[in-house]
Amino acid sequence: MSNQIDSTNIGFEKEIFVPADKLRGNIDAAEYKNVVLGLIFLKYISDSFEEKY
Repeated sequence: MSNQIDSTNIGFEKEIFVPADKLRGNIDAAEYKNVVLGLIFLKYISDSFEEKY
């Protein structure tokens, strides 16, 4: 198997994860999922509310 980068990788992933790590700060990565899941839930509720009203 080759160590080359997959052709679907367009290179912005590293640029996204570096600031995300800085924002995460001292929170353990396993605990960070709770923050992200909460944000996804709030987005869902907001979109549902917006659609209904």
